Amino acid sequence: MKIIRHTDPTWQETAAALNRRAEASDAVQEVVSGVIKEVRSRGNAAVLDFTERFDGVRLTPESLAISPDELAGAWNVTDAKLKDALIASHRNVYSFAKKSLRQNWSGSNEQGAEVGEVYHPFERVGCYVPGGSAPLVSTAIMTVTLASAAGVPEIVVCTPCGKDGQVNPGLLAALKLAGATEVYKIGGAQAIAAMAYGTETIRPVTKIFGPGNSYVVEAKRQAFGVVSIDLLPGPSEVLILADKSGNPSFIAADILAQAEHGKDSQAGFITDDAGLLEKVAAEVDRQCAKLSRQEQLKPVLDKGVFLLLAPTMEEGAALVNAYAPEHLTLITEREGDILPLIRTAGAIFLGNDSPVAVGDFLAGPSHTLPTGGAGKSFPGLTVDMFQRRTSIIRLDKASVTQSEPIVRAFAAVEGLDAHGESVAIRAR
Repeated sequence: MKIIRHTDPTWQETAAALNRRAEASDAVQEVVSGVIKEVRSRGNAAVLDFTERFDGVRLTPESLAISPDELAGAWNVTDAKLKDALIASHRNVYSFAKKSLRQNWSGSNEQGAEVGEVYHPFERVGCYVPGGSAPLVSTAIMTVTLASAAGVPEIVVCTPCGKDGQVNPGLLAALKLAGATEVYKIGGAQAIAAMAYGTETIRPVTKIFGPGNSYVVEAKRQAFGVVSIDLLPGPSEVLILADKSGNPSFIAADILAQAEHGKDSQAGFITDDAGLLEKVAAEVDRQCAKLSRQEQLKPVLDKGVFLLLAPTMEEGAALVNAYAPEHLTLITEREGDILPLIRTAGAIFLGNDSPVAVGDFLAGPSHTLPTGGAGKSFPGLTVDMFQRRTSIIRLDKASVTQSEPIVRAFAAVEGLDAHGESVAIRAR
């Protein structure tokens, strides 16, 4: 772990380095660009080649898709306790999503014209569900459920298979429950390209959702314009801001829960209390020794975990805004003062008794959130992202007459005579 104090001579440089922007390296951009180009030109063949190259498994066009029978069968063989957990999570996420849906409305403007909005679900969307070192069963619930709640009729899922060519049955059970209509066992940038541009097997979608590694995130960015995307959710991260009221055992547990994702995950802790900093550092070491995923934990603890002693909680909040964390845990006796200062976190967990893991699996809001500093520009995933908005405008003789002089004024200054005449001809 890296421990930094505001009294260190390098404090200013460290604080400045926390001000992140979501940007892929040149190497990642180049690899992804090549993958997309190949998938666009060679379709299935390119997808299969990249799957063998990156994931170490050789598939065939016939084995790309998970059949409806296989989805149903996965649910039937799923452990009863996992089924209960999936059902509980799905209920919370679906209920939260339904309450968040945008509703059609109409009214009148000052000139008497009828104006309003109508919302329709996208017809066909793609959801990416990472595999990697652990099957992210929860991500299936946290993305596909929202599409289902919005009424999307075609919900396409891509998720990488194991080296045996199979997808974890618990993940398939979650996808079945959440409402996936098509599932393909491919991952990485090639999966994003396949959903965006289509192949002989996979028809293109209109919008792509879901988290992934740096290559997946960059593929979504490069495909934007051909398809719409939700946000840029990459490797997971947590930042904890706490004063002396923080429980060091709980804080250390949340740091380790984040670190066990492995790879590029990050976990940070900021406090204005030197004693708490030392206790958290000791607790991380003590608890880590008892955990099973040492192979994933140790690299993150070495390179991706930092503990900072800030001069004040206010300055800690400023560091949070610069970092723009995916998850923020805020523990302070002055919540009414500090919480309003936080502007860029994807999700905020309040108090000692609010573990991020409950948000990951159960609480209700989607756990698909912006990472890598993207929270400065993007919100977390919400159900209305699965809806297409259309504005509605209707005028009658009275409202067009009221509108005519205002439109004429705009048309005159912009030199658009026909615009003004198109209103005047109706008002006469």
